[in-house]
Amino acid sequence: MSLRRAILLVVAVFVAAVAGVVIGRSLLRAPVQPSTELHELLHHGLHLDASQQVRLDMLEGRFATIRKTIELRLRADNAGLAAAIEAEHGDGPQVRAAVDRTHRDMGDLQKATLAHVFAMRQVLRPDQAAKFDRAVVKALTADPR
Repeated sequence: MSLRRAILLVVAVFVAAVAGVVIGRSLLRAPVQPSTELHELLHHGLHLDASQQVRLDMLEGRFATIRKTIELRLRADNAGLAAAIEAEHGDGPQVRAAVDRTHRDMGDLQKATLAHVFAMRQVLRPDQAAKFDRAVVKALTADPR
């Protein structure tokens, strides 16, 4: 196969892939994310009083900073993983170390998220907490499809 044909084939495959994504996104509606449902319940379904709203806003502000910091570490982890793969072209010690860093930071994000959920729960009255608990369980057990 000539170089020109190979380049045309690569371009055609790329265009087809992009078209598939565009068509798929326009035809298929994205499912509601469980975390969005939980947020919606918290702010609109539990009838929070002003004091609760202020406390939750403070918790959310703190968590947003923590989450952003960890997400930046995860981006750096991905860049490190890419560099390790490029250097080793296989499952070498640099790749394994990069994967371990990614897993550590993913675990940190999950722990921070759980701490945030528990902190929000402490702001709620018992009747609100019961609804919140059901929504958390639903979010954790929902089918991701």
